[in-house]
Amino acid sequence: MISEFQDLSDKIDRLAQLTQSLRAENYLLRQANTLLSAENLSFKERLFAAQQRIEAMLDELPKPPGQEPEGEGADADAADTAAAGSVNNSEAAR
Repeated sequence: MISEFQDLSDKIDRLAQLTQSLRAENYLLRQANTLLSAENLSFKERLFAAQQRIEAMLDELPKPPGQEPEGEGADADAADTAAAGSVNNSEAAR
């Protein structure tokens, strides 16, 4: 009977040691996770800044000849062309 109690006591001691070991490991993992999260955020910020610099550089490059400008100017040019075509078609019908 005493032997059984001793075995149970040994198992409880091992369980307590394992619990302490896992708590210490968990603490270290949480610290590492915090550091890696901060590093990841820093990398994301650097990547965003680099992306903005590249986009700014691309905007400064000259446009290739014959390329339509983007935005409202392209729509206005298309509308002018369509209107001119309508006038030409009206004159041809006369």
